[in-house]
Amino acid sequence: MMEAPSKPSLLRRLLESIAGEHANDRQRLAARDARRAIALCHALLSERGDVSGARVAREALAAYGRLNEAAPEIFFDMLAEQFSPDPRQVGRVADEYREDPSQWNLIRLQRAVEAPRQELFRRLNMVSGGIVALLQMRRQVLAKLHEQSDWAGIEADLLHLFASWFNRGFLVLQRIDWNAPALVLEKLIQYEAVHPVQGWADLRRRLQADRRCYAFFHPVLPDEPVIFIEVALTKGVSTRVQPLLDPSSVITDPAAADCAIFYSITNCQEGLRGVSFGNLLIKQVAEHLGREFPRLKTFATLSPIPGFRRWLTESAVRIPALGELVSRIDAPGWLDDEIRAADMHRELVRLCAHYLLYAKQGREPLDPVQRFHLGNGARLERLNWLSDVSPTGMQRSVGLMANYVYRLDEVERNHEAYAKEGRIAVARRFEVLARESLIARSETVLVNAAPAPTPRWLSGEPVRTSPAGSL
Repeated sequence: MMEAPSKPSLLRRLLESIAGEHANDRQRLAARDARRAIALCHALLSERGDVSGARVAREALAAYGRLNEAAPEIFFDMLAEQFSPDPRQVGRVADEYREDPSQWNLIRLQRAVEAPRQELFRRLNMVSGGIVALLQMRRQVLAKLHEQSDWAGIEADLLHLFASWFNRGFLVLQRIDWNAPALVLEKLIQYEAVHPVQGWADLRRRLQADRRCYAFFHPVLPDEPVIFIEVALTKGVSTRVQPLLDPSSVITDPAAADCAIFYSITNCQEGLRGVSFGNLLIKQVAEHLGREFPRLKTFATLSPIPGFRRWLTESAVRIPALGELVSRIDAPGWLDDEIRAADMHRELVRLCAHYLLYAKQGREPLDPVQRFHLGNGARLERLNWLSDVSPTGMQRSVGLMANYVYRLDEVERNHEAYAKEGRIAVARRFEVLARESLIARSETVLVNAAPAPTPRWLSGEPVRTSPAGSL
């Protein structure tokens, strides 16, 4: 005979009741704090005087800064609901513009579709600390945007304003050396995302005579780099990143260098995601270095291929031969076995060439670093085997890295071909390697076939190669 389930003890029921009451209290407090911050935002939009407006803006920022736990989500829900355009007014003005497409009606329509949030953000930005708070708002919105689709308008409004406030006219290019303020040096260590800085000795080596670090700063954020780039001045194009990162490496004469290797570029402000600075930074740094060191002939990157390993694993589900290869990658000790390593070398370089040429996200390459450099007008020049043997490098691309070359007289042409036609500048050898890959040999995907239905990870425009170059 089955025993009846025992009832929760009195103590347990009491504790659960207290916990529920505390949760309700926290939710009520969060809603109260969010409503207060929103009320101050409404008051700020109603203010006309500069003095009183600045005071209310400071109070609104302070109220927002005190939000915690569930309060920010409630705040953004109210911001989306109460500070959006009036649909009826937009519809009415749109109808009037269709009937009479005059410039005056166009201006009225533009005013009608602009969310009141944008003016709110402008007023918050007029007081000290405003831009920092707005950057934090966008960080918080971006973090949960996949769950909160109603916040899309807030994110778009902030992105629109940041694109104006952080345009080239406001950005200042500065070289960062060992004599920079300690606060700025600490930011480099904190933000470096490509090759983490391993302490002060590592950072000091990255700022020596044969290295350069440049950053864009904004006048409102004088000690906060917006984006920074690290450069090694070398003889010849570097194919391995570890020697560039070795704190004990010999310091060479930068005047003897013929190549500038961009080995790390880091966007520092998550709130500015989507505002493009990298293209401008690379070009300006290349021009600056060219003036300082006339012997520099080549400007190239040593770039990670962060999507390769994941693509390989996902592709193995469809292609059994790849599944076997992935198992061999995961097996310990293959790097120490000369025969196994040579075999892996042949297969992985070919597959990586296939990945860089044919794995797509819509019309664009699947790999985010590749999208960045090709969109900037660079040329995909060479693949490098075991270029980054750090745990991160092995995990994201089995140690492979790529050289992208920036030829300043070709950058604009390459950028236009990529933006308008989806055409990428790439060495011919990549296509040869891709045709020899496991994918091509297994005939699961015919690289040169007509565009029949293909897996999502392989969809996209055919790649057109440019003539010269080597791997």
